[in-house]
Amino acid sequence: MNATPRALNRFLLGLLGLVLMGIGGGLALISAWPAAARAWHGFAADAGPAVSSSLDATALPGGSGSWMWVALALLSFLGIVLMVVWMAGQGGGRTGTLVSEYDDDGAPGRVEISGTVAEQALRSALQENPDVAASSVNAYSVKGRSALRVRITPRQGAAPHLIAADATALVETLDTVLGHQTPVLLSLEAGRRLRFGREDRVR
Repeated sequence: MNATPRALNRFLLGLLGLVLMGIGGGLALISAWPAAARAWHGFAADAGPAVSSSLDATALPGGSGSWMWVALALLSFLGIVLMVVWMAGQGGGRTGTLVSEYDDDGAPGRVEISGTVAEQALRSALQENPDVAASSVNAYSVKGRSALRVRITPRQGAAPHLIAADATALVETLDTVLGHQTPVLLSLEAGRRLRFGREDRVR
């Protein structure tokens, strides 16, 4: 439910995997095939003088350094900036407002309900259930609409379907109290001592 760019992450991981597979395959080929090793050594011997001549041809005016090093430094800096932007785009999506609607009955205005209200109410109600070991409730913005994500860790030996039914009843009661139906993702997650499968329910 968060704003993690999953498609971009999969593309970058796939690209990185292909690059690493290519490097690993090349190293394995050089190690196992003598002809490939000889070709690599010949290429390396020819590449050294070519790189030296390229650095000499790209020397900065009035100096002995090459502008290629400056370009490499700028590319490295750009890569760092892109990585920071990519890391900042992970997660996110949290919102502090659960309900925000206009009310034109009587005095016109906007009615807003904080997501903390639902988070604290559901968390307190879930903690009263002896079959619930831990729980967390968070509000997210999904496609311009607020939604709740409820994570529950049942105790060992508890029936997951009964806990899910109780949590669904609590969410329906909350909708009745707030007068607003909120999309909910209910997630039952196994703790360290619990080994049944994870169950998700969307309402």
